[in-house]
Amino acid sequence: MAQDNKVVSFSGGNPSSGSGLPTALVRLRDASGHSMKAMLADFFDGADDSLFELADRAASNVDQNAYFDAMRELRMHRKAMMLSMLQYVSRAFNDIGRFRSRPSGRSLDDIDSEGLSLLDHADMEQKVAIDNMVNKFRNRHLDAILMLKARVSHLVPNVDLSDSQMPLSPEVICGAIAEACSDLDIDIRAKLVVLKLFDRLLADQLGPFYQNANKALATEGVLPDLKRPPATSSQSRRTGRAAESGVAGDGGPEQGSAPGGATFSELTALLRQGGVPSGNAGAGTGTSFLDTNRLVDRLSSIQAQPGNWQPGEVVSLNTQLQSVLRGDSGQTLQVEQVDSDVINLVSMLFDFILEDRQLHPVMKALIGRLQIPVLKVALSDRNFFNRGGHPVRKLLNELALSAMGWSEKREGQRDPLKEKIEAVVTRVLDDFTDDVSLFEDLLEDFSRFTDLDRRRRELIEQRLRDAEEGRARQEKASEAADGVIQPLLENRDVPESVVSLLKDPWNRYLQWLYLREGEGADRWNTGVALTERLVWSVDPNPVGPSTRSELLRAIPSIVDDLRAALQEISWDPFATDSAIRDLELAHVDVFQRLVTAAPREETVEPPASKDPVETPAPDLSGTVEPEARHAIEPAPIPEQASDSETAGMATPPVEEAQTTAESPAVGAAPEWLERADSLRVGSWIELTRDGNKVRCKLAAFIKATGKYIFVNRSGAKVAEYLREELAASMEAGEIGMLDDGLIFDRALESIIDNLRSSRKD
Repeated sequence: MAQDNKVVSFSGGNPSSGSGLPTALVRLRDASGHSMKAMLADFFDGADDSLFELADRAASNVDQNAYFDAMRELRMHRKAMMLSMLQYVSRAFNDIGRFRSRPSGRSLDDIDSEGLSLLDHADMEQKVAIDNMVNKFRNRHLDAILMLKARVSHLVPNVDLSDSQMPLSPEVICGAIAEACSDLDIDIRAKLVVLKLFDRLLADQLGPFYQNANKALATEGVLPDLKRPPATSSQSRRTGRAAESGVAGDGGPEQGSAPGGATFSELTALLRQGGVPSGNAGAGTGTSFLDTNRLVDRLSSIQAQPGNWQPGEVVSLNTQLQSVLRGDSGQTLQVEQVDSDVINLVSMLFDFILEDRQLHPVMKALIGRLQIPVLKVALSDRNFFNRGGHPVRKLLNELALSAMGWSEKREGQRDPLKEKIEAVVTRVLDDFTDDVSLFEDLLEDFSRFTDLDRRRRELIEQRLRDAEEGRARQEKASEAADGVIQPLLENRDVPESVVSLLKDPWNRYLQWLYLREGEGADRWNTGVALTERLVWSVDPNPVGPSTRSELLRAIPSIVDDLRAALQEISWDPFATDSAIRDLELAHVDVFQRLVTAAPREETVEPPASKDPVETPAPDLSGTVEPEARHAIEPAPIPEQASDSETAGMATPPVEEAQTTAESPAVGAAPEWLERADSLRVGSWIELTRDGNKVRCKLAAFIKATGKYIFVNRSGAKVAEYLREELAASMEAGEIGMLDDGLIFDRALESIIDNLRSSRKD
């Protein structure tokens, strides 16, 4: 096929490497290169528009910055990313049979003591995102992918292609995406946004892409009559690509790459080196033997049987297996070594999950009912341990994550979350045989439920944040107004009626100015000056020869400005008239006192700062929009979210913590202050109060007051702390952090750490 000089050659930088390819594959490589180039161009155009819309609708500055960072990097590296992806996919053609989308697996002896530790959080999140993308692309276009693989394998019969080596497979395409994104100079938050865009924008475009690839090979005469995937692919559908997991067709383990750094083979090697008993997961010796198929059949027979369990009881996997591994005559049945290893791994995973203090016992019991189905999946699909995007792992993670902040409802109250989890568990126990797609359907349905629940809680939390921020601003405004008025009243002889005027309507006016204009603004300074002149007009001090004439000139403007200001905040006009009359009477009293005191005060000069002639009063009424006179109400102090806001919640609001009164008097150590500072919005904590434990999450940090606001799972406020109070409570053990990471991955990491430690011993 002739190459356009303006089009990047899809053969990459080493054309000779593909010289041994069959002609049909060469043509497929070149044609796919042109198709992919056009597809990526459409992606980058769509990504730019999508990121701009997301930034425009962002709920916070952090989210908006992440979207703008991702948009800027994609614009700057568009050409380089396209070239990188095209060359990556080209290598899968040119090095067919030898291409590896990820670093090849190593033997256990080549891995150092830290080699089996899981990746850091950012790398893990990126790997999970890539695995999810692979899983989504493969599931959506499975038939077309399997037919393409059959045709490519027909062209290279001597090459045993795994999914990660098959040109144009989701693994190769997503590997190209990961490599292209590796050079983006953005944090993990923005990088995940980019990966999500690839996930969303490429998913539909790959359908026609795979159809055209199959059509191109069929036109070349490669299996032209193939209309559906080969019948032998049914096992691949059930096991989720066993070749990629490093498992042979007979169930035996092989070396393969794995997220987290440990393949199934390495895990089983650690089991044996760590002294974990082999055989029947703790059963005694026997002569009868159970192969994998018979073991799965026996597991299916007890899957939906609760036995003699009590409600809420957690029964270990080994206990449940006692009846499975017992023959009709009472003898103990033996299982294959690899099946025994799987049983041990699944048992240890659930031991970690069911001992996790972050899960409520009721939720532990529900999730514990899934031990047998999960074991069946692991026995038929070793990819279960390696692939973070496995639907069973994702479902377990979602169930545990949603249950983290759950607490039991009062008797008679409906509990939608518990009912949903019970429905998921019951569906698995009743319907699961060997089709893992059931877990995908349940995961999709449960995700929709949690998304709706999350959006409802976010609305409640947003109302709470708005109310708290309004309260914080009101408190600051009240403090600012008091800071102006109180010093002026100290050691001054101000009539009681004027004091009432200053502390009530005038205080509200200053608060309104603070909230609208901000401290230090011109109008705020004008309001402060008017306050000083008002106090001076009823208690001129010191008194000089010109004081009386100055008062006569200043009082009319003071009264007019005062009336205009109260009209701005729509103060009661009758109360305003009454206050003005009281002020006029106070001014009459001042003039009477001046007549009496003048002979003794004539030699005293007033300070320049108090001379109203030097600082004439501005006309406030001329600077305000006309509609504001009728629309502005006195700023009320926001109250805590009302019961009506949480009327639809399953859990009634927990009584708000009085942290100010109960917090320790001493300051916290610097390291605890740092921990308080590192607490992020959305973090879950366990609060101990009066011997009871309450689970809540940080919903907001109010910068104006420095308060941390915590809410329960229903979105109702349960506690608030200042920075020092929070740090002191954490130091005193009254607050414990909850890990909101993926529970399956934490369990797997714990197993690897424990096995590695046993190996060292």
